[in-house]
Amino acid sequence: MKFSDLGEHFRGYSGITHLMDDLSEGLAQPGVVMLGGGNPATIPDVMPVFEQVLDKLHESGELLATLANYDSPQGKAEFLENLAAFFRDRYGWSVSSRNIALTHGSQSAFFILFNSFAGRRGQSRQRVLIPLVPEYIGYCDLGIEPDLIVSQPARIEHLDDGFFKYQVDFDNLEVDDTTGLICVSRPTNPSGNVLTDAECAQLDRIARDHDVPLLIDSAYGTPFPNIIFGDVNPLWNDNTIVCMSLSKLGLPGSRTGIVIANEELIRYFANLTAITSLAPAGIGAAIVNRLIVDEALLPMCEQIIRPFYQQRSRLAVDLLKAAVDDRRLHIHKPEGSMFLWLYFEDLGITTSELYERLKQNGLLIVPGKYFFPGQSAVSAHGECCIRMNFVQSEDDLARGIDILAAELRACW
Repeated sequence: MKFSDLGEHFRGYSGITHLMDDLSEGLAQPGVVMLGGGNPATIPDVMPVFEQVLDKLHESGELLATLANYDSPQGKAEFLENLAAFFRDRYGWSVSSRNIALTHGSQSAFFILFNSFAGRRGQSRQRVLIPLVPEYIGYCDLGIEPDLIVSQPARIEHLDDGFFKYQVDFDNLEVDDTTGLICVSRPTNPSGNVLTDAECAQLDRIARDHDVPLLIDSAYGTPFPNIIFGDVNPLWNDNTIVCMSLSKLGLPGSRTGIVIANEELIRYFANLTAITSLAPAGIGAAIVNRLIVDEALLPMCEQIIRPFYQQRSRLAVDLLKAAVDDRRLHIHKPEGSMFLWLYFEDLGITTSELYERLKQNGLLIVPGKYFFPGQSAVSAHGECCIRMNFVQSEDDLARGIDILAAELRACW
């Protein structure tokens, strides 16, 4: 077959494909410890909530009606209305249903947004600016055109007890006429870093001053699933695009993303959805709409989901520190999400090589090199980092950390 230039561009093997392949491969192999994928935990106290909602939808006939009918290209109307009211009541945001669109997961939203605001614009060429890396692996290969992303290495603040934290290096952040979109995630996948309110406000000012949108990827953030371990305030205005997801709420199979933006952009989104896929899926929207109506969504997030991940994060840190008693292990301060980001000083090999050795011993992690979109080459720091998921069972987590510790001792 003869592919177009676009086809050739997407034939390459990407980091996100590697991640999803590992996820499928690991699930098919008994005994493999899966600390590499991004699948959320199956939280025992959350599953009955979803089952009760599905029972209600089935009894009322809404479940079958949802499956048997298209929604509008913008998404399920009742959900959009209730979600807009939720944001107005909760945060005082000046939004209506015309400010919200649903997508087939947030990954598809990023594809549209990156290529809509970056790339060729007449005689000029715009880029997506990522103000700090490491960042989400799924951003790396979204561009239809090559080199669509440019990024700024994070400033590293060393903390007590072997922890560190990434910060936006505003002194060296370059925003110019080639910047078409500024993108951050909060919390950040892979590091669990949470941008402070002050950092978000400064990025908002920079974006407005340069007349470019600020995209905030809130897949793990507020108000749901709210996997943030401290108090932060969400940000939205007519120059900000907030992307959310039902995946980390515990519904990855529903493939439902949420985009909150100004009305012009939402009309554009709905048009693209109609052209490319007719309409977004409706089942996830129906489930979460019922949770909003029943006033059960926030209690589930605040009383079950966030405490689960926070407790599991503390356990993972404790297990790591007990298994790896070495000052050369550095852990990014866990502030949110479902990962630990580990930096191994003076390892002697790259974490890509470490990944292969761990895989042979029945442990899957993700090497750090995939999390630096917009960099011409991965830094020495990036080659010494890994992302580790802590959502598996406590026994699997302990077993995986023991495998990791043994390989680290061999390297050191």
